[in-house]
Amino acid sequence: MITEVDIHLPLRKAMKDDARRKAVAQTLQISPKRVQGMRLLKDSIDARRRPIAKQLRLLVAVDEPLPEAPLPTRHYAPLPPTAKRVIIVGSGPGGLFAALRCLELGMRPIVLERGKDVTARRFDLQPLHLGDFVNAESNYCFGEGGAGTFSDGKLFTRATKRGPVMEVYETFVAHGASPEILTDAHPHIGSDRLPDIIKAMRHSILNAGGEVHFDTRVCALLRSADGKRLLGVRSSDGKEWEGSAVILATGHSARDVYRMLHEEGLLLERKAFAVGVRIEHPQALIDAAQYHLRPGEERPYGLPAARYALATKIQDRGVHSFCMCPGGHIVPSATAADEVVVNGMSLSQRNSPYANSGFVVTVEPQDTDAYAAEHGVLSGLAYQKALEIATAQAGGGRQKAPAQRVVDFIAGRVSATLPATTYDPGLTPCDLNALLPAQVAWRMKEGLQHFNRKLRGFAGEDALLIGCETRTSSPLRIPRDKETLQHVQLAGLYPCGEGAGYAGGIVSAALDGRRCAEAVAAAQ
Repeated sequence: MITEVDIHLPLRKAMKDDARRKAVAQTLQISPKRVQGMRLLKDSIDARRRPIAKQLRLLVAVDEPLPEAPLPTRHYAPLPPTAKRVIIVGSGPGGLFAALRCLELGMRPIVLERGKDVTARRFDLQPLHLGDFVNAESNYCFGEGGAGTFSDGKLFTRATKRGPVMEVYETFVAHGASPEILTDAHPHIGSDRLPDIIKAMRHSILNAGGEVHFDTRVCALLRSADGKRLLGVRSSDGKEWEGSAVILATGHSARDVYRMLHEEGLLLERKAFAVGVRIEHPQALIDAAQYHLRPGEERPYGLPAARYALATKIQDRGVHSFCMCPGGHIVPSATAADEVVVNGMSLSQRNSPYANSGFVVTVEPQDTDAYAAEHGVLSGLAYQKALEIATAQAGGGRQKAPAQRVVDFIAGRVSATLPATTYDPGLTPCDLNALLPAQVAWRMKEGLQHFNRKLRGFAGEDALLIGCETRTSSPLRIPRDKETLQHVQLAGLYPCGEGAGYAGGIVSAALDGRRCAEAVAAAQ
């Protein structure tokens, strides 16, 4: 008999096969000797109280051997010369997974990426950390792999109804990710490992007959004579790229693409997004709060750096943590020289002594109305940009970020001193109350005090706020038909992923890329 069994064990016992076997046998009410094999299917931590425990789901073989489970592989057959061309703009998770799905469906993906390949891109990040200059086309947002490549690689998603999440995980493993992501309840790859995985995906595309072109920024659409169908795109070097469809997967920071669509007369819709800051704590503080550690007690062996997810609503606006990075770093994520934008990332080991997270407040479309008279439907972009410029000015230049201790933010005073930080360009003491929009700042104050009651020390002396986090999601949605996934006004254009307003993270963007490729195939 082969069956799935859920067991709950204290942390130390959960790491031992004998203890697992005994727990499985007890659950099945059989002798442990009858358990011939076990394979981990899901591994999650139960930290609700001491002692910390593990909740495990195991595939169990009783009275017979457990069949081998080979690691996932992917083979993409070479495309015939007659394969239809699909133009994919952007090589983030939406674009890459759209390309891989195109190969499986017999279509030739032509991927156009404005930034550099992932190896060259890494060299353009160093000047950012030194505060030297911002490469507008190669940075933490633009380049092969998209914004997620150097921003932690979290794969946890609640988008399980959007498509085959396990298919996405297995594709990552087939291209070099650790098999642990198949069983971890909160899977994570790490910014140090993602680049090689992204390169392997590119090689799969090229080896099957697809194309990937870097330093290729799309600046115009090629439309049919009647203007109702998209035939391809034009890049900034004047080259025209034609195909049977265009999947637009440019990410939430490609503001020039939104402006291009607006100038083309295509319908765009304002939507909610969020802005705020990064909040940074000693990782030991988060560990102590989440794992119920006594003063001076270290995190037990076998437990990862603790994480948190906090959310509340204050006067009709969400206040929440975002993209929490245990054992992580805060990085400069501007895409223009006049901006300061912060984001978070973790390496695979999550071994930094600091934890950070976005701490943000929802911005509804009407909150950006002050910019609507001049910018119309692009008012959210203008709102973001104005805050990013003000943040740069408050930081004092060279990508320095304005910062404030949480206790001082709540008290409304500039911090006399700032604690150590992982943000390399440096910090400038600033009253963030004066920098942030008023409706954001006062809700942050309330939220900090509310969350401090849930997570001990969250708003304490060691907590540091660093401004500003503005790229949580796109302030726009590119509307598409619910069935065909094509733009409601322009046939052949498939808005995709986070930049189009249909995803929020690596996995949901990958799933949307797959859906768009399938929709293209269905329309052929």
